[in-house]
Amino acid sequence: MPTIEQIIDDFDFLDDWEDRYRYVIELGRTLDPMPDSDKTDRSKVQGCVSQVWLTYTIDTSDPGDPVIHFKGDSDAHIVRGLVAIMLAACSGRKASDIVSFDEGALFSKLGLIEHLTPQRANGLRSMVARIKSEANAAAVSPTVS
Repeated sequence: MPTIEQIIDDFDFLDDWEDRYRYVIELGRTLDPMPDSDKTDRSKVQGCVSQVWLTYTIDTSDPGDPVIHFKGDSDAHIVRGLVAIMLAACSGRKASDIVSFDEGALFSKLGLIEHLTPQRANGLRSMVARIKSEANAAAVSPTVS
């Protein structure tokens, strides 16, 4: 899976939104498949029209600021690509970095929100809110989930 920096560079390289949509779909294909056993009500992201699931593990080697590793999946190709972008931006980072992450700056840089349907944009915001909520909870009480 590419880094968020590589994704930003690739978006800059692609001229039109049709190519960018295809790239987002390709990013979704880079995600490891999520086992059906992880697709539970608890892992489901509320507020998304498509089905989106997020799971995470917490590395507590620094209990004051644990590192969180997210996994995600969706039943929709474009949304799965959006999950991949968010995981590239947030997974494997310290909880404090995730909580303070400026998703608005990333979305602006990629031009995402204005090219998504309102439902997908709301779903993306719900996914970010869930990621930040899990990071905030892990920073307060780091346990493995």
